Amino acid sequence: MNNCILDCTLRDGGYYNNWDFEPEVVAQYLNSVAKANIDFVELGLRNFPKDGFLGAFAYTTEDFINTLTLPDGPTYGVMVDAKTILESGMSIESAIDSLFVPAVESKIDLVRVAAHFNEVEFSAPIVSHLKKLGYIVGFNLMQAGGKSDEVISDKARQAASWEGLDVLYFADSLGNMDSQEVQRIIAALRIHWIGAMGIHTHNNMGKGLDNTMTAMEAGVSWLDSTVTGMGRGAGNTQTENLLAYFNKVESKYNPKPIYELVIRHFEAMQREYGWGSNLLYFLGAQHDVHPTYIQNLLSSTHYGTDEIIGAIDYLSKLEGTTSYNGAVLDTAVNFSDSKAEVNGSKDAQGLFDGKDVLIIANAPNTEKYAPAVEMYIKKTKSVVISINTTAHIAPELIDYYVISHNSKFLSESTLYKGLDKPIILPKCRFNETELAELNGINLVDYGLSVMKDTFATQGTYTTIPYDITTPYILGVLLESEVKSISVVGFDGYAQDDIRQQEMVDILNLYNAHEKSKEIKSLTPTSYPIAKGSVYAPVI
Repeated sequence: MNNCILDCTLRDGGYYNNWDFEPEVVAQYLNSVAKANIDFVELGLRNFPKDGFLGAFAYTTEDFINTLTLPDGPTYGVMVDAKTILESGMSIESAIDSLFVPAVESKIDLVRVAAHFNEVEFSAPIVSHLKKLGYIVGFNLMQAGGKSDEVISDKARQAASWEGLDVLYFADSLGNMDSQEVQRIIAALRIHWIGAMGIHTHNNMGKGLDNTMTAMEAGVSWLDSTVTGMGRGAGNTQTENLLAYFNKVESKYNPKPIYELVIRHFEAMQREYGWGSNLLYFLGAQHDVHPTYIQNLLSSTHYGTDEIIGAIDYLSKLEGTTSYNGAVLDTAVNFSDSKAEVNGSKDAQGLFDGKDVLIIANAPNTEKYAPAVEMYIKKTKSVVISINTTAHIAPELIDYYVISHNSKFLSESTLYKGLDKPIILPKCRFNETELAELNGINLVDYGLSVMKDTFATQGTYTTIPYDITTPYILGVLLESEVKSISVVGFDGYAQDDIRQQEMVDILNLYNAHEKSKEIKSLTPTSYPIAKGSVYAPVI
């Protein structure tokens, strides 16, 4: 068989960034490997849901793959650990069918199974069922170095007896092989295995490329590599170096697109992993707001962009803000000068009984993962509550909007009036003029009061420790017997940021409430809450 290169950057490289590659990098990568005539591209892992946030390429679901533009040329594949199947709690066939569709229905054609030596004897049904589904099937023997000839040859004997195995790999998982060890392992495997063979090297001792070349000269035809060697530990054989080797002789490969990819994207990633005027002053000037207001807003880490813009808009509607008044600023950032009694309606009671609720906050991760969030919503049919308006999620996927600050509402009242969805808010925080802005809007009136170190519900209103919308909507949900609560865009802040500590306090007080439910973040978060992934398959 002719030699072929399998690039597994998105799979092995994911150990450095939780398989969370930027879309621009992914698009450039896919175009580059196709132009370079790389034979096989392993897009990522295939997994059942795991704890904590992992990016798309940790799961590489069919739904996600279908969002990718895969250029013609390479054969695309994924890897699954034998352990994932064997410890699934299901039969082997059921576990595989939960993760894989028939190959004719998929954009991938190759599945590689990675196994430790003690898992080999249980892996025949995995290979057989994947072959029945129509895939090219590879089997990777992990940590092959240091095993005796007898053990290695016996694993090859078992693999040779299986139905449907196309290529048998061995991996230098610990990165400690030399050329003699590579030759020894190949010889031991060849006692029983006569089919195609592959090698996956690691570069811990700087011998990744040399070991790959040694294996090729000994008849190994499938050669793994990653761009800049991006991979677990010290990394792998570098794709660009492997292509440079082949470029010395006449070959089908074109290394230049990979060279450009390295320079434009991966060298910077390698360095990262271990590899005074501004808009707000401009807006303040436009609205005749004294710059000291803006200066004091910016100097406090307590206020995010939304709060500052909302305060500027509030100040622009007041008289006399061309000169600074601290009391006026307090009114602006507290978003209400209403002294009305705290009250509300019973509309929120039982509103979300038995519902899976997804809360969406406006944050960088909401924009970053918007396509996956939208796909998740369509799959789960969750009841979706947006904290304020969002430009990143399609309006038809939002079921409710929630707002607790009247200034924020007034600054976006045109947007809210254009939405045919209920808005949850505390009417008691609006004066008569502001209430006039609410005519014609479908409201769920639920009251709000603020008291330090308190998180309580009273049926028609909630008392929360800080004047923040997140605890307000959690208070609303405490009025129902919800089934589950998931969140996206709960990014968090630096540990020394006051807003981070406030949210930690809020979550601690919420969790102490007798009716609290676990909150799970489906996008990366620094808050002390349960962590999942929006990319995890819905089982």
